[in-house]
Amino acid sequence: MKQEKYIGHSSQISGVEEYRCLNGKSDGMHVLHIRNGLGMELMINADRCADISRLSLDGKNLSYTSVVGNVAPDYFSIDSDGFGFLKSFNCGFITTCGFDNIGNPNEDEGTLYGLHGNVGNIPAEYIYHTEDATSIEVHAIIKDHAIFGKKFTLHRTYVISKTENTFALHDKIVNEGSAPSPLMYMYHMNIGYPLLTENSEFYINSYEVVPRDEEAKKGLAQWNQMIPPTPNFAEQCFYHHYHTDLAKMMVYNKDIEKGIQICFDTKEFPQNLQWKMMGERDYVLGLEPCTADLDGRHTIKKNSEILTLEPAESKDFSVNVHLFNDKSQWESAK
Repeated sequence: MKQEKYIGHSSQISGVEEYRCLNGKSDGMHVLHIRNGLGMELMINADRCADISRLSLDGKNLSYTSVVGNVAPDYFSIDSDGFGFLKSFNCGFITTCGFDNIGNPNEDEGTLYGLHGNVGNIPAEYIYHTEDATSIEVHAIIKDHAIFGKKFTLHRTYVISKTENTFALHDKIVNEGSAPSPLMYMYHMNIGYPLLTENSEFYINSYEVVPRDEEAKKGLAQWNQMIPPTPNFAEQCFYHHYHTDLAKMMVYNKDIEKGIQICFDTKEFPQNLQWKMMGERDYVLGLEPCTADLDGRHTIKKNSEILTLEPAESKDFSVNVHLFNDKSQWESAK
């Protein structure tokens, strides 16, 4: 059956529509609303590193939107304590973190590096999309350049399937400067209600789970168990270690019969942090593949664990996402 004979414009079924936000701190932001025609929808914020601010399947939200909502990059500042990131942290499905720092704010060689860096608040220099019978592609270029400083260019590509509810994110980071530059990188992926509740099932194919701090030690035995929103809940973070190159992270909720699988290469991301935050309104499960642990730039450099790109050198990163809407798909995907 040729569906073209049944429809007028192709946007009746799938495609990309571009908007400008009009309200509050999101005023003026350029967003791309993408539908694959099978129930999967994504919202990409061109002005925020072309990150995914919203992800849903069959009208059911899968990602987390924090209390700050969509915030234009104009409002971003690291602040004197290094935590200004939190005032702009929409979370969404993916917030890109780096390039100078991931994790704790810290001072290195006299410079303060804020929580999770600044790349997630840089607008795309250039963004466009293409579509054919089987997929939608979104391409973006994000530049984090400074005179007398680093010159990283991020070439970002999303490939969104129109034949199944899957998509892939491919990134290439290039050092376009004339000096070696340290690189820290993380995908801060966030699961929210209604996919995330106390009835959610959570699976990771790791062989070892390591609490990040004393607070996480208290919840180690329940690292994969979600609880109802809890007043004054203190975040718990766990590192996951793998025997395999293919890491799988999965969440399923029988109440809405929806689930998600996220896969990445542990050679690209040797660390992976689970952020368990079960607070009231701050209710989110973060899944965070990263190039180093989250103790901050100065500590990582001191331990000689920081990735460095030479002039003209590039580094590739990717993640694959599969959405499903029944328990059998969840079981077979493990």
